[in-house]
Amino acid sequence: MAHRRCLQSFVRHATALICLRKSPPLSTLEILTTKPNPVISPPKLESSWFTPWSQFRHFSSSKSDGSENEEEVEESSDGEAENDEAAADLGRDYSPEEKEAEAAAIGYKVAGPLQRSDRVFKDYEPVFAVVQIGSHQFKVSNGDSIFTERLKFCEVNDKLILNKVLWLGSPTQTIIGRPILPDAAVCAVVEEHALDAKVIIFKKKRRKNYRRTKGHRQELTKLRITDIQGIEKLEIKTDGKPLKAAAKKPEKVATTA
Repeated sequence: MAHRRCLQSFVRHATALICLRKSPPLSTLEILTTKPNPVISPPKLESSWFTPWSQFRHFSSSKSDGSENEEEVEESSDGEAENDEAAADLGRDYSPEEKEAEAAAIGYKVAGPLQRSDRVFKDYEPVFAVVQIGSHQFKVSNGDSIFTERLKFCEVNDKLILNKVLWLGSPTQTIIGRPILPDAAVCAVVEEHALDAKVIIFKKKRRKNYRRTKGHRQELTKLRITDIQGIEKLEIKTDGKPLKAAAKKPEKVATTA
């Protein structure tokens, strides 16, 4: 241990003597005159070893933030894409043929606006029908009102013909389609375009500090059923008595004594 300390002190003294011999002697005039301090520029680091290290430097705390930001960007991009598609559909100009084709695919046909002279609303008839509008099915009778998803290419007080009829029924007859009845139709009138009650969509991911709350109100169309065609209807008696189905008389069985 003592030898090591002596060797270290000897090396220090030797390096100091060497530095003094190499430095030139200063004159008294140079010592007295003050020189401005030169601007020392930082050494330029080579890009070969510095830039890769700076690019791939990550911390554990920034990984979760980055993933969360990526999820937010993905969700915002999806929402923006849906809004852009909806705006493009609304702003698009459809030809009459395209309007008729899309309406037929949904399950209706626009017959024109309702006139003041039209008497489409009739008394109740004991007939029902099952119609399909879009992806939903409804059991309707004369005078019923139903709410469907917003129907395009129709306005309030327009007359519609619902041509996707799956089933017709009355007290004396039942007709089932395979899957649609080609000769049947249900007439309706558009009463209102409205919005459904608000639905709250809440998303949460535990331990990620992620919470999102959104609201949605579905656009609806209110239809009033006016007539059902394609099935025989019974005549309603004027005396006010309700119709009764014919009751079968019990057969008498002969008893043997």
